[in-house]
Amino acid sequence: MGDISLLSATVSRLTTLISLKCGFPVSVFCLRTLQGQDLYNCNSLSDYKLDLGSTLRINVWDGWKEFLLGCVLGHKQNIQRYLSKEEAVLRYQQKTALYVAAHYGHLELAEWLQEKGVRVDEAVGVHPYREWCSETDHPDVVKCPVHAAAEAGQLLLLKAFVSRNVLCLQCQNPLGQTPLRICLRHSHKDCVLYLIMKMWSVVSFKKISLPMRIYIKVKKWLFLAQKKVSAAKNMKWAVVFKTRVGDKLVIDGFTESKMSTRDLRGLCQDRWNKLARNNIANIQNNQTFANTVLKLHTIHQREKSTQPILLPTVKISANATVKRNELGQLSVDDNILQNNWSAQVPLPPIANQNSNLPRNIIATAQAAFLLKSSLESFSKHTGKTPRENAIYCLGLASEFKEKPWLQQLEIARMLAKKTIYNL
Repeated sequence: MGDISLLSATVSRLTTLISLKCGFPVSVFCLRTLQGQDLYNCNSLSDYKLDLGSTLRINVWDGWKEFLLGCVLGHKQNIQRYLSKEEAVLRYQQKTALYVAAHYGHLELAEWLQEKGVRVDEAVGVHPYREWCSETDHPDVVKCPVHAAAEAGQLLLLKAFVSRNVLCLQCQNPLGQTPLRICLRHSHKDCVLYLIMKMWSVVSFKKISLPMRIYIKVKKWLFLAQKKVSAAKNMKWAVVFKTRVGDKLVIDGFTESKMSTRDLRGLCQDRWNKLARNNIANIQNNQTFANTVLKLHTIHQREKSTQPILLPTVKISANATVKRNELGQLSVDDNILQNNWSAQVPLPPIANQNSNLPRNIIATAQAAFLLKSSLESFSKHTGKTPRENAIYCLGLASEFKEKPWLQQLEIARMLAKKTIYNL
């Protein structure tokens, strides 16, 4: 009868039972059929036509597989390695790790997380990507790490939690149950005796003694007052981990699911593939851009060659003697005007005739002859040496100042190739 009644229960009820068994918060995983159909908490299991013996799959957030494994095993170093760099996701991961540590009894991990500022009486909540759906999410998202320790009967964790924060004694779960009632429900005798002893104890000060119940009320009132004042002054208790405009958003049934239990290696491989596709597209765009620039420049040169050049008449003076230094200055000015594009992209001077050739080609006389004949043929048809052509292409590419230098270099290479192809 229990199996039949479970089939008529809601998905939310089944999620709660799975959370009690595996120790994960309900907001960390989702249920899915083998065909890939998501099971939503508001529906019943009968809506998905599930029978006795049907297999369901538990999927966690993408990239969380290694992190959750470290939480289950209590490996602090692995958890530190796989923590997110996003501040909101990092805070959620820390609360999740404390919840799992409370369930499995990892005392050292729990102490380390509490030193990081994670509170045992603070609800785990939902993933920041699902912040907009938190009001309609599973009711167990408000459960705290102290509730997980009480459900699992972890006495050492309960002692550590109470010694650090007595407010967790009165922390209630979604059903309004305190850790003491949860231990009674699950028949954890040792935990019940310890919690009863703490609840009926007396806190002594210098001139006054208070029962634990009254002390907890005073402590809670002081904590709320401190939190309110600090939030007004924008200090550490202020709410700084809420989602903001531009953050990622996940809505069931409308956006692509981020829960497919993919490991970090698969996610990184997808990112590299995406970057590779983008780089290939950029290279193709640069090649098209270089072809367009070369065509426009060729058309411009043809238009220049067809237009007649009209020069003003030169008046010959009787005293047409120019000093040698002035003639030298004029020749330098003419060279600057003719090669103004080469000044923008200076190249190192050629030390000797063979310095621009590869060493392995220089060593072979036949190969050097073939290369020199090719270079001479190139200079004959283009009117420029390969070095001058390289400077010319770099000068054209350097005009596109909005592009990075490497892209300018790629454009210059494309222009140089097109110059050879068009011969």
